Amino acid sequence: MQATTIRTVRSIVTAMALSALTIGAASAEIRGLDIVVPAAPGGGWDQTARVMQEVLREEKLASRIQINNIPGAGGTIGLAQFVTAKKGRGDALMTTGYVMVGSIILNKSPVTLDDVTPLARLAGEYEALVVPTDSELKSLDDVIKKLRADPGSVSWGGGSSGGSDHILAGMIAKAAGVDPTKVNYIAHAGGGEALSSVFGGHVTVGLSGWQEFAPQVKAGKLRVLALSAPERVAGIDAPTFKEQGIDVDLLIWRAVMAPPGISEKDLNTLSDAIDKMVKSDKWKKILAERGWLDLYQPRAEFTEYLAKDKVEVTATLSALGMVK
Repeated sequence: MQATTIRTVRSIVTAMALSALTIGAASAEIRGLDIVVPAAPGGGWDQTARVMQEVLREEKLASRIQINNIPGAGGTIGLAQFVTAKKGRGDALMTTGYVMVGSIILNKSPVTLDDVTPLARLAGEYEALVVPTDSELKSLDDVIKKLRADPGSVSWGGGSSGGSDHILAGMIAKAAGVDPTKVNYIAHAGGGEALSSVFGGHVTVGLSGWQEFAPQVKAGKLRVLALSAPERVAGIDAPTFKEQGIDVDLLIWRAVMAPPGISEKDLNTLSDAIDKMVKSDKWKKILAERGWLDLYQPRAEFTEYLAKDKVEVTATLSALGMVK
């Protein structure tokens, strides 16, 4: 009788433990998540946020997910608001990337990525140089000849000042033997605005991540002249800069940050959700469909990578004469 009672008690305890685990697993879902995008809708950071929203929701890792676009100054306006308004909050994230590293330097932003909490590097892609299909410029060689004859005659439309598009324009000029400081770069708040400028004829050429131009290229409205990959990329019918005699390549990465002053518990919850998101079949499928590269680095690795990247971007901008 006593043995039976002991077994019964053990069964009850086991059931309670399993129930607690089940409740704990269910409560792991983040309820009410705000993803700040420090750029206008349509660009790479915005696309990344909306894919995150879709996958986090579908995988039941988060619910009631809101996206808040705050464009301006290469993302530094949104960054400053994120730091101020979301400090210590465990229900907020911010998308960012390579672009912001340079923008912070060139804009002399008082708020930097040191003021937020690195969470994870997610994905990336190569840059594309495009023109409208009715442009008189039919090849990269045409652009280079025009650039060498008169640097100011080629206006480069891209994202924020000091971002990857701006840096790439400077790199192309330097590789072509043209003073990078003479590049006529026209900055925009996001990929959507840059695309409008290209179509409107307000700029000579457009620079952005491949995916931002891909639909228009496939629709026959844009001509891609070069891709910033070190070698040809499967699935993208475009020559590289290198194979056309311009020795440059550039990979742009995108990442997600947590607010400053966040508790270790909340940080672990967010990190766990992001880790499960990037390992899901849904996330992998979307990356493949969009041609994004899987560049996932969890918190510790990304923090170390970011520190090195800031040094490299500063050196690149200095070499291009963009910072003193």
